[in-house]
Amino acid sequence: MTAIIPAVPGKELSNPPKDGISNLRFSNHSDHLLVSSWDKSVRLYDAGSNAMLGEFMHGGPVLDCCFHDDSSGFSASADNTVRRLIFSSGKEDILGRHDAPVRCIEYSYATGQVITGSWDKTVKCWDPRGASGKERTLVGSHSQPERVYSLSLVGHRLVVATAGRNVNVYDLRNMSQPEQRRESSLKYQTRCVRCYPNGTGFALSSVEGRVAMEFFDLSEAGQAKNYGTFATGGCDGYVNVWDGNNKKRLYQYVRYPSSVAALSFSKDGRLLAVASSYTYEEGEKPHEPDAIFVRSVNELEVKPKPKPYPNPT
Repeated sequence: MTAIIPAVPGKELSNPPKDGISNLRFSNHSDHLLVSSWDKSVRLYDAGSNAMLGEFMHGGPVLDCCFHDDSSGFSASADNTVRRLIFSSGKEDILGRHDAPVRCIEYSYATGQVITGSWDKTVKCWDPRGASGKERTLVGSHSQPERVYSLSLVGHRLVVATAGRNVNVYDLRNMSQPEQRRESSLKYQTRCVRCYPNGTGFALSSVEGRVAMEFFDLSEAGQAKNYGTFATGGCDGYVNVWDGNNKKRLYQYVRYPSSVAALSFSKDGRLLAVASSYTYEEGEKPHEPDAIFVRSVNELEVKPKPKPYPNPT
């Protein structure tokens, strides 16, 4: 008997941001969801109970966010600041600043550092355990060939994607120089990079809607972690699930009301959060309101299909 998958976008969260959604991320410990927006806010939701748990406002649009623990996180803002946000107490502090808008941010559980990438062509590492103040929290600053567009971490490995289709791969234990320098195999500007959870490589997406699967040079080669599959969202409003190893599309969800600006799987792979938010790829025009949908993930949507083998003769 074939399981029927409901053709609905998922449960819509209440109190969405009032402007474009720049990113959203599930916590590593629960169904808490952190959301950054061009309305200058970072909001924390409980996706399971459809409740907003807190909000912090910034001096400019917030371009990225990430969790520290279940009730605190970090933000990257167009006002050039890197902030720590503690929702349980309502307190915040500035870890430091870049010389241009901060485009992306990651927290390394392996090193306890916050990693930021900016349009000032640098990647900076911060120690949030230090006292407040740039000179005490900044661990290192590393020049990049161009503006930083996306970062991703797995273990001690950091992948940095910049303008000009450059990709640098670092070991966080030795940031003096990249261990690998690459050029994207895609023809157009990089939009996003995400490492495979198993640490063997990364997926790159570009503005023309293509995705490349890359592998690290190993001397020892948004993802549904149980199966190694991953999801992509585009300006066409569709979310597709892919089997990267076999370069096959597994499933396409029902179309969302607007561009898919960001995606995130929950830690256990049960839930997928989708930001339906116009990304101005066609300039200023009337568009659907910004919204966040959270849907349950059916195993049939993300499990790779076994390869057919010919019957022995």
